[in-house]
Amino acid sequence: MILAGSQCKLLRPVYQKHSSYTPCPVELCRSRRGRAAPRQARLRACSGVAAAPQAPAPAIGLSDKALIHLQKLRSQSGSDKLLLRIGVKSGGCSGMSYMMDFEQESNVKEGEDSIIDYDGQFRLVCDSKSLLYLFGMQLDYSDALIGGGFQFQNPNAQDTCGCGKSFGV
Repeated sequence: MILAGSQCKLLRPVYQKHSSYTPCPVELCRSRRGRAAPRQARLRACSGVAAAPQAPAPAIGLSDKALIHLQKLRSQSGSDKLLLRIGVKSGGCSGMSYMMDFEQESNVKEGEDSIIDYDGQFRLVCDSKSLLYLFGMQLDYSDALIGGGFQFQNPNAQDTCGCGKSFGV
C-alpha cells in the first residue's frame, strides 16, 4: 500500500519546513534541491510508508494450544461444521461466569451474533451482549494436572475467582 498526496499525513512533520515539500512516496527521501536527504531523516520519513497492512486482531483471541484442543473436541463431537459459542451468564463466585458450547451454524442469529473466523480452521460465535464483556480476551488451554483446562485472560475483568471460570466487572 503506497499513500500519495494528502493521504501521507504520517510524513508531514518530517519535511514540513521545506518549501517544496511533497508527500509523494517517490520524493520522500529527497531534500528540496533533489539530493538524497541525510540518512536519519530518510529513515524517519520512509519508516512505515510501504508497510503491509496488518489484519485487525480478532475480538477474542485463541492461543495455539486452545485452538488445537478445540479442534480435537469438535472432531470428537462428530461434526467439523460446528461453531464454538462463547459467552457470559450471570452467576458464579464473582458475578458472571463464562460459558462455552458447540453449536450448529443454523442456530446462529443474524444481526445478534458475531462470527469470528480463525484462518478457516475454526469459527467462534458470540452474542453482542457477551462480546462487550469478552472483547480483547485471550483463551488459552493448559494440560496441567492441577489448574488445567481452559484459561480465560480477560482484560475487562475487575475481579476473578480462584478457579478462573467467573469474573466481575
